[in-house]
Amino acid sequence: MGLFGFGKKSDKNTPVLSVDEVRQRLLSLNRETAPYQIVDGVSQKVDLIAEWKIVDAKWYELFAKANLTKVFRIYMKFDAAKHQVRGKDEEFTVEWRAGVPALSLAVSKFQGQMTSVEFGAAYAFTEELKPGVVYNYRFNTNEIKKPIQEAVTACGWDYKGISFGKL
Repeated sequence: MGLFGFGKKSDKNTPVLSVDEVRQRLLSLNRETAPYQIVDGVSQKVDLIAEWKIVDAKWYELFAKANLTKVFRIYMKFDAAKHQVRGKDEEFTVEWRAGVPALSLAVSKFQGQMTSVEFGAAYAFTEELKPGVVYNYRFNTNEIKKPIQEAVTACGWDYKGISFGKL
């Protein structure tokens, strides 16, 4: 484990897979029920990007109700020579306009490694006309990081969180 848990080393007995196999393993983490997605990062000059599905129609209502104001992305690059996936976090500010998210880079931009948890619940009268929980949410950056780190190490590669310097 790296400093503050931002990295993860593979077991020395795990067979080392190719870059393409690592990429496919990471992309296979995408599923309909996950609140995050992993997409191609060529537009940002990285290999992959993991991010909350905040602009996905199925998810943005929940994010809006939760009044989530910060989201983050993990930019990932593969280092085939070192069998390492390097990840750098970047935090964004979300502005909600008529219930639709608009992402903008935070004025006090954060890059590096972070762990954050946002959670809450709303109570109101339910369909049974009794007070109860209308929605309950919890957004934890480890919901994205942990599956990525586990997939990378299962491929015989290391995950290295980058705080300073180039990805």
